Amino acid sequence: MRYNAKELASLARRPSSCFDKEGNLKICRVFGDGKLIEPKERWCRLKGNLFFLMKNKAKNSEASEVIILERCCIVQFKNKADVSIVLKFQSGEPDIYLEAASRVDCESWAVALGEANSEGLRNKIQQLQSLIMEIKEETTADEEQQFLPLVQADSLAESKLTSLKRTASEPKLEFCLACKDLVAPTRDRKLNTFVQITVVHPGEQTSARYSNTEIVEGTRDPLFLTGVTFPPDYPIYEESKIKLTVYDVKDKSHDTRSFLGYATFKVGELVKSKEQQLTLSLRSSDGGKTVGTLDVSLVKMGETEDGESDHSTADVQGQKCALAYEYTSRENSSSKDNLPLLNAVLKNPICKLYRFPSSDNKWMCVREQMSESTLSFHIPKELINLHIKEDMRRNQELKELGELSPHWDNMRKSVIAHCDQMLTLYQDMLAELGKHTGSSFKSSCSKGEKTLEFVPVNLHLQRMYVHSPRLKDVLYDVITVGAPAAHFQGFKNGGLQRLLNKFESERRNTGYQCIYYSPENTAKAKEVLSNINHLQPLISSHTDLLLNSARQHLPDSLKNSLKMLSETTELFVHAFKDQLIRSALLALYTARPGCVLKKPTVPRISVDDNDDQPKQERPHEIQRQDSIPHHSEYDEEEWDRVWTNVGKSLNCIIAMVDRLLEKDNIPSITKEEESGPAPAEHVTPPISGDWYEQLYPLTVTLKDCIGEVVTRARQSMSFVLLQELACSLPQCLMLTLRRDIVFSQALAGLVCGFIIKIHSSLRDQGFLQQLHTVGLIVQYEGLLSTYSEEIGMLEDMAVGISDLQKVIFKITEAKSDDLLPVITGRRGHYVIEIRLPGKMFELLPQEIKEGKLLHVYPVLFNVGINEQQTLAERFGDTSLQESINQENLELLKEYYNLFTEKMPPDCLPHFQDQNDLKGLLENLHQNIQTKKRKNVEIMWLAAMICRKLNGIRFTCCKSAKDRTSMSVTLEQCSILRDGHHLHKDFFIRALDCMRREGCRIENVLKNVKCRKYAFNMIQLMAFPKYYRPPEGTYGKADT
Repeated sequence: MRYNAKELASLARRPSSCFDKEGNLKICRVFGDGKLIEPKERWCRLKGNLFFLMKNKAKNSEASEVIILERCCIVQFKNKADVSIVLKFQSGEPDIYLEAASRVDCESWAVALGEANSEGLRNKIQQLQSLIMEIKEETTADEEQQFLPLVQADSLAESKLTSLKRTASEPKLEFCLACKDLVAPTRDRKLNTFVQITVVHPGEQTSARYSNTEIVEGTRDPLFLTGVTFPPDYPIYEESKIKLTVYDVKDKSHDTRSFLGYATFKVGELVKSKEQQLTLSLRSSDGGKTVGTLDVSLVKMGETEDGESDHSTADVQGQKCALAYEYTSRENSSSKDNLPLLNAVLKNPICKLYRFPSSDNKWMCVREQMSESTLSFHIPKELINLHIKEDMRRNQELKELGELSPHWDNMRKSVIAHCDQMLTLYQDMLAELGKHTGSSFKSSCSKGEKTLEFVPVNLHLQRMYVHSPRLKDVLYDVITVGAPAAHFQGFKNGGLQRLLNKFESERRNTGYQCIYYSPENTAKAKEVLSNINHLQPLISSHTDLLLNSARQHLPDSLKNSLKMLSETTELFVHAFKDQLIRSALLALYTARPGCVLKKPTVPRISVDDNDDQPKQERPHEIQRQDSIPHHSEYDEEEWDRVWTNVGKSLNCIIAMVDRLLEKDNIPSITKEEESGPAPAEHVTPPISGDWYEQLYPLTVTLKDCIGEVVTRARQSMSFVLLQELACSLPQCLMLTLRRDIVFSQALAGLVCGFIIKIHSSLRDQGFLQQLHTVGLIVQYEGLLSTYSEEIGMLEDMAVGISDLQKVIFKITEAKSDDLLPVITGRRGHYVIEIRLPGKMFELLPQEIKEGKLLHVYPVLFNVGINEQQTLAERFGDTSLQESINQENLELLKEYYNLFTEKMPPDCLPHFQDQNDLKGLLENLHQNIQTKKRKNVEIMWLAAMICRKLNGIRFTCCKSAKDRTSMSVTLEQCSILRDGHHLHKDFFIRALDCMRREGCRIENVLKNVKCRKYAFNMIQLMAFPKYYRPPEGTYGKADT
């Protein structure tokens, strides 16, 4: 064989990083008679199939000889005390005796030398090829779906497989992993290992990669904090096989790894094992060599890891049992009753399991769950349907305004034409949403799609369930959703806040074209129209009940019907005691053709900062268009006479009922209680005939009077709304659309959070009292920057969240299996009806059962954390963020004052008091006033206050994927540290576990089909320290 001695000598002197293995060995030749020359210690280096032997044991000595490791075999002695191996050559050359310093070192050299020749290299290539094919198959299965389709699951169930016995709301199977005595490929290699979990479904030859553990660095005995959990609907049975593959990671940033070993077991073996634990041998790829052991431990949340109580005092043991039972009674005993509600709202759960050490060296179990919400599409469809009905009523009422002068009539035609176009747009959007099937969430890649504008981006429930040995089991929920914003319409001209201010400023200067009404008066007009559509049918219904009671001659029923009629009519009368109606009637009169009013009156009313868009309520019957004079001087007192006639008509009915009851010697209404407006001057006719005949003409008169009031009020208020539309026609309708889009996204998240909060706190009497007495605080954490397009997103988000103040909730008992919420009302005033199953509804206080309306108080605190915020703080403007935080701090203080005023101190969770909350509020106030860059403590304090006030927590960024994931995982680990005594040395490791293998990386995969957060190294340099993901989890990805 020819070779270049100089090149080999140069190769032998290269740095250690260029060699596969190196170290000291005692070496000698073994001749035919078996005699050994005294072994000499020399420094040895292995590169490929070249084995360099140096002159002496010094690391920097020159090469003495080189051995080519071909056509040779390794003989390793089985005696554990023996530390020698022999190289035998097929060519007949003398064997080479090698003696290592230890048994471990000896085994390491034997593996390295055995794989060094071309045959070993070929075997390694085959293993890698099969491994690549396996990973490709698993990745394909993983991208399609995390587990089998329901059809396959059903077919498996029919084949009489043995199901795992767990309650319907609990995961089917959970276990933790640990390895021991792993064999490293080289002696000096420090292993960085993780375990990949693959499920082999019974009756099938295919397998699906399910999850991974985190990477544990620098040890051959890794204890993995990330466990494995299978959700309730996962098709796993006792016959299912679990394959556990251990890898050694060489470069986390490029995901470079090598195969170490694998083990398999059947689920039934683990479940039925006496100690609830299996110890498995890890085998090499050919199944021959043992490369370590792997322990699989079954986990049952609510129990200690070994299934026994902690070795502590009897009192502590008793306390622990009581707390575990308390949680069980809340979740498990009523799970069958609660499950339909959760199944109606949540879908496609992803579960992760962790075990973390506490400061007292106990293990706590943490289950993380992330679920989509069906409300992502249900709420937008409900809202769009309401908008369509509302806009159709508005268009019809504009048409029924009657005859107008040419200027106003042309304006009305233009408005109706534009409104019809917008109506068509809403109808098309509803039709497109109706076609949607499949996933229940809108991915971040779809946030700019026109057909999905009303759908919130990436809406999920993020839940953490903590079981600590000596603390109460607790649930922590956060709703994660992309910032409510009109992404398709863009942010070139800013967001809603800026656009609304600009629109209002322009409207003030268009008085020569139309009459200007402030946003306050426009909102009042919409309220009047809403009252009309609500109260008129109610009065008509009560009138019919009154007549029915009179026909059947039922005194008690007659008195009750009259009482309801009186109360409703009084509300009706007071609803129209408003100067706006009077001035609008005059303005409408001036718009009639042939008007001869000498002094045209243009109402000018002060402008308010908030304005709503054109809206009205339900259609009504034929209106008398000649009810307002056209060609005579307008009588301003006519309106007063019209609406006061309603009160007089009601008093006639009350007087008649009193006389009818007195005639039959029954105590009259007026003797029992006073009701209705001031006494009327009408004279009641003498009584003759039955009750019905006496009351019928009076009820007809009341209905006629109410009809006249309704006609005048509806026309005048529709005229007010016509002015709003006509002043800035295209911009007004486009702003209405943008505001509807943003509100729809915000409302979907709010309704989801409200339902989840009700479900998890249904047995908390303090919370239920707070719910109907004060209402709920809803805290939004924003992570948007105040730079470039994200300024517009933040402006949209601020208005959308502020509009949620107009939402009220009502809880009713479900009469069918349909548990999805129902929305009623109009723009600016929505009622969300939450339906609960009967057994859940029975747990509510009487006030809520009787239909008391429940209020929410949304607040938003925003702190930008990315590199764009750095630019904004140094070269731009952060005033928007500062004003939002300051305004919402005042709202939070108002809620706190209302809370402390109306609620007893003992309603707060047992570990909090009002002084604690007061101190947190003062701290929050100081942090908002302090001009500190990226002051994330604002968000930490706001979240803490929200939890202490039993509130609903939201976390938002542009797409709720990357920055949101960093914030949510940090919050979870902070809760474990501060509330559950997570060991301080494991805080960062726990944080990395959740970010690398937790639910949030699965969220990234769902959105962009890639397990990488969309950050780069330069961006992360600008992030606050605890908002940076672990190495290898970020890189180039679409967002």
